[in-house]
Amino acid sequence: MSTITAPSNPEADPRVKAVFDDIRTTRKTDFINNMWRYLAFDPALLEQTWAEVKRVMATPSSLDPLTKEMVYITASIINGCSYCVHSHTAAATAKGMTREQHAELLAIVALAAKTNQLATALQVPVDPEFQKGGA
Repeated sequence: MSTITAPSNPEADPRVKAVFDDIRTTRKTDFINNMWRYLAFDPALLEQTWAEVKRVMATPSSLDPLTKEMVYITASIINGCSYCVHSHTAAATAKGMTREQHAELLAIVALAAKTNQLATALQVPVDPEFQKGGA
């Protein structure tokens, strides 16, 4: 259950409509997902969040779009965000992620969780070679 009520007509606010129109244009779809609809309760927060998402996820960079989505899935799993796991898995699938790639991603996430916990439990010292400026 949400902690707020989504606005019933969010695009009545011109700031929200401008963001929604930009989302539609950038993503080449008419679909505005619930994340944006709920963020519309605060137009300033909506604008800020969309600007950052657009800059990081939708602007061409050294990482390809599928890799960005797979990294986002990983962070969403780690942060326990069911909504983002679902939305970014759908986005990654739309960008070409195969079932095999998804399975491999989940195996890597599970392995990292295990080895991270072991390293934390054992308090393994970081090798000087792994530290910036190390030998």
